[in-house]
Amino acid sequence: MKQKGKRQAEHPASGWLNAMCEVLKGGVVALAVTLLVLLAGACLISAGILSESAMGGLVTASCVIGALLGGLLAVRWVGSKPLPVGLGTGAILFLLLLSIGLLLYDEASLAQGGVRLALACACGGALAGVLGSRKKKRKRK
Repeated sequence: MKQKGKRQAEHPASGWLNAMCEVLKGGVVALAVTLLVLLAGACLISAGILSESAMGGLVTASCVIGALLGGLLAVRWVGSKPLPVGLGTGAILFLLLLSIGLLLYDEASLAQGGVRLALACACGGALAGVLGSRKKKRKRK
């Protein structure tokens, strides 16, 4: 039974666990944004607006955009330590893309563009961490 006026003690790991859940949600949002950008790029290529040679750059740009938007949301949801949160979101996005690649194809090699995708996800997440950080306001005396 709860007593009035007394706060329940939180478990020390609950803050860390909540932050990790928010980073995971940011990674899922980043994956959705990445797939939407790739779908839009595929439509532009099929319409003849973009050439097929632009596909490599499109994949890299979609990873950066997805990690950036997902990372910005995760940084806003967590509220502290923006750079690790943004980088974590980029890492989650890369692991999700790698997992999907392994499910759809028999093998996934880092030599076939995986390093480029990992760097794109990390750069987008780091950019989200830098842009999402808020400067602390000075208190007036």
